[in-house]
Amino acid sequence: MEFPGGGTGAGGGAVLSGNNVPAFLTKLWTLVEDPDTDPLICWSPSGTSFHVFDQGRFSKEVLPKFFKHNNMASFIRQLNMYGFRKVVHIEHGGLVKPERDDTEFQHPFFIRGQEHLLENIKRKVTNVSSVRQEDMKMSADEVSKILTDVQLMKGKQEAIDSRIIAMKHENEALWREVASLRQKHFQQQKVVSKLIQFLVSLVQSNRILGVKRKIPLMLNDSSSAHSLPKYSRPFSLEHVQVAKFAKTVSSPKLLATTVAYC
Repeated sequence: MEFPGGGTGAGGGAVLSGNNVPAFLTKLWTLVEDPDTDPLICWSPSGTSFHVFDQGRFSKEVLPKFFKHNNMASFIRQLNMYGFRKVVHIEHGGLVKPERDDTEFQHPFFIRGQEHLLENIKRKVTNVSSVRQEDMKMSADEVSKILTDVQLMKGKQEAIDSRIIAMKHENEALWREVASLRQKHFQQQKVVSKLIQFLVSLVQSNRILGVKRKIPLMLNDSSSAHSLPKYSRPFSLEHVQVAKFAKTVSSPKLLATTVAYC
């Protein structure tokens, strides 16, 4: 049997031609029309659907002759991509269990004797998103509001960045000041240590001088010791110099003179 614009295909089936009909649909039509494949694939009595019997034999014996594979799952997936659906028969409220492996498929434009309708069968286009274009459209006011919010956020971010930079500079200045104070404190400790050493040496030298002066006085004028008042105490040169030093030790001029001396 021949069909318009086609020749005899594998197994004696007709091969349709037409630029608008995908190759898969052409081969499927040939499979269903070919009487030699009726034991495994054929039209339903109404001609509005087709049956596939014994999927194991069909995938091994028929598919490789028309397609580059023998995968039944791939064949069914292609049917679904072109809009074919399985037909489920319901009788008396329950599913009718077929006596043999029988799967029925149908499509509104896949009808026996109406091969010209194959041009209306289109492959489904897979979209990245199922959101409609109307939902993606935004009004000018919404776009303007978003841009305003973005500019506001950008200004706040720049202000925060400026504040962080200023705090960083302040922190660096504080660390420099701390380092300077530590250095001054170290120098002052050195000055105080030298002052203490100077004071100790001064007291020791005055004490030695005072002892040397007291001994001759006590030897030469022994009677003068008896003429002193009962509760009086000798006041040596050491006491005078220590008192004078204690009185003027807080003077800046004395500090500068002592540092220069040390």
